[in-house]
Amino acid sequence: MKRLSLALLIVFAMPVSAQELATAFKSTEVAPGIHLVEGADGFGGGNISLLIGKQYVMLVDDGLEPIAKILQEYVQGVAGRPINFVVNTHVHGDHAGGNAYFAENGTVVVAHENIRRRLLEDADPAGGPAGLPVLTFEDGVNFYLDGIEARVFHLPHAHTDGDAGILFPGLNVLQAGDMFFNGLFPFIDLDNGGSVNGYISAQRRLLEMTSPDTKIIPGHGPLASRADLEKDLATLIEARALVQAMVDDGKTEDQIVAANPLAKFHDNYNWGFITTERMTRTLYRDLTNGQ
Repeated sequence: MKRLSLALLIVFAMPVSAQELATAFKSTEVAPGIHLVEGADGFGGGNISLLIGKQYVMLVDDGLEPIAKILQEYVQGVAGRPINFVVNTHVHGDHAGGNAYFAENGTVVVAHENIRRRLLEDADPAGGPAGLPVLTFEDGVNFYLDGIEARVFHLPHAHTDGDAGILFPGLNVLQAGDMFFNGLFPFIDLDNGGSVNGYISAQRRLLEMTSPDTKIIPGHGPLASRADLEKDLATLIEARALVQAMVDDGKTEDQIVAANPLAKFHDNYNWGFITTERMTRTLYRDLTNGQ
């Protein structure tokens, strides 16, 4: 399966009322100069951050390829000028799909080196070869844009192997990318270098960067607080322990799924793409190294 189809699978897995791709966008200013951008009438991809300085404009992620033009026109309208930089939080097409369109319109694409490596093999998630990052980093990179500091940092083997978070320390805002699905079971992409332990470690690191007043922009879900992230982390840790206990008892994957060890979380965390069953199977696969 080409990675671009992942974004479309997420759309089709959502409730019927949310299946349509966005035809318009909306934004909310979460701190001076930082806006949360999301689809206004449908799915626009993962949550997007827009930083507007006096001279420079930066996006964190750029949504889906089919609606990149709509997004670009919207953010330029809000910012009042072209976008200078876009930083990808990871390789999936619902976060990097607009890369090629933005790059062809003069935006510099920045991402972790592992994202570029994966896109060299298959550029579809970035909208084509033009969407490959032209500036990459390993541990991190800092932006200083008109008095706004943006610290981009790598989170190893979490959601994927190329994840990045972005901290705006002066504004007490954190962009978590898909290291945080607020109030949902997370998608941990084992096929693209993700791991359960890495995901837990990434969320712990994110918590270390926050205070009770920090505004956290998750990859999916509403604007969040530190308490929201703490709750989701505790849920994942407990879910891992519940499945681990059954693995230790010698249960097979299907036996564990039938026993439904994550039933207590179903009503709050199950959703169309990462169902309770799929979360259970992801945990089993990770804990048994895919055996």
